[in-house]
Amino acid sequence: MAVRFGYWTPVFGGWLRNVEDEQTPVTFEHVKRIARTAEAVGFDLTLIAELNLNDIKGVDAPSLDAWELAAAIGAVTERLEILTAVRPGYHLPAVAAKRAATIDEITGGRFTLNVVSAWWAEEARQYGGIFSAHDDRYLRSTEFVEILRGLWNETPFSFHGEYYDLEGTRLSPKPQVQPLIYAGGESKAGRDAIARFADAYLTHGGTVEELRTKIADLASRRAALGGEPFETFGMAAYAIVRDTEEEAVAELERITDVRSGPAYESYQDFVSKSQLDTAVDLRDYSVSNRGLRPNLVGTPRQVAERVVEFSRAGVEVFLLQFSPHLPEMERFARDVIPLVRAIEASEG
Repeated sequence: MAVRFGYWTPVFGGWLRNVEDEQTPVTFEHVKRIARTAEAVGFDLTLIAELNLNDIKGVDAPSLDAWELAAAIGAVTERLEILTAVRPGYHLPAVAAKRAATIDEITGGRFTLNVVSAWWAEEARQYGGIFSAHDDRYLRSTEFVEILRGLWNETPFSFHGEYYDLEGTRLSPKPQVQPLIYAGGESKAGRDAIARFADAYLTHGGTVEELRTKIADLASRRAALGGEPFETFGMAAYAIVRDTEEEAVAELERITDVRSGPAYESYQDFVSKSQLDTAVDLRDYSVSNRGLRPNLVGTPRQVAERVVEFSRAGVEVFLLQFSPHLPEMERFARDVIPLVRAIEASEG
């Protein structure tokens, strides 16, 4: 299967914690320009993160709402898959199912969901989100997804669980295409839950061996439950592409020179409230979502070959971050994607 390339919609003004101005304004006009460009140059999907506070630039910096952007981006594009995060602690499941069905209508069946069980206690405090113990959040997510699918497929739909209670709920219109459910998690509780409710697995950036191990583990858990294989496996990554390796390394050094910053508190909150399977150091903190661990840094040929290595390990979707977003995304599409396609074609 040919790999698919996606990008993170820059809802925060960029993904670097030690670069104040990434030439990526937090405006819909810029987000719209990025989406239309991405579609034109060969990207397949966009992931829209859902956070009410800005964990990259600091809590006083602006951030855009994921679901409003999803509808808006969907209305101004024709082909992109719109993969939008949803955190059960901030949504009523029946209302989320209704909104999803409406965005599905706007996009002509291009809307999908990334179920995130949440990690930021301070954001929940400020916005009134439900933030319980770690494992409990995954149990809530499991019920949440069951309700989404029930409402998308049955009329009326009733549900009586530990977290939610619905009786005779009607939802119309139904989605034209039932939204695919993506999810990510590294703890035992997270992987167990995802093996039960998700269609696709997403992970933070990692090495080829780390991804091979994760994919095998999730596939095994799914098989043990008797479920259908996952639709796809995806990984976050930050890409630096330059004409020479020396130029790429110089850019890497520039963006990882982190000592402190206004987002450091949210980073500490993330590490303490999550159960990660990989230690996170200050270098990882420099870029969101452990995006440097895949090492998509170098010349176009080096980065393309690295992408293919991950593809051989089972990664089928690359969710990429860039800075400055627009020109670097265009560079990646021009210089890297054709090389990846050529390698795929040569391997049959």
